[in-house]
Amino acid sequence: MTRVASGSVRRTLLPQGLVLGGVAAGALLVAFRDPNESGHYPSCPFLAMTGYYCPGCGMMRLVHALAHGDVGTAFGFNPLVFVLLPVFGYMFVRWTVLGARGMPMRSALFRPVVVYSFVGVLAVYWVVRNLPFAEVLAP
Repeated sequence: MTRVASGSVRRTLLPQGLVLGGVAAGALLVAFRDPNESGHYPSCPFLAMTGYYCPGCGMMRLVHALAHGDVGTAFGFNPLVFVLLPVFGYMFVRWTVLGARGMPMRSALFRPVVVYSFVGVLAVYWVVRNLPFAEVLAP
């Protein structure tokens, strides 16, 4: 009976394992291939087409800096993503624990007011980081 329960948990946690594996593989790749050197990665298509930063600009350099222990530099590349990393970590752990218990992922973080607020913050960040007075938000 223990094997059935163990196999059931493994099947239930497969999505979490795949997400964790994908994030780990991406972080390892960026840790060993410096995005600050040209030619390793394609540039941001939004930046290339418009000349403006998108909300994600600087994320690979943020991950590279964090992988090398440079927290201050990481924050400078994309402050919004840096601040949201603990939220993403919490959501992943919660998803994993609830999945192991066989419960669906229901969270106050997915209520419409929270989602719309997040989209609003993202839109404001997108605009403000491209304004001349907000150079500190540019990657």
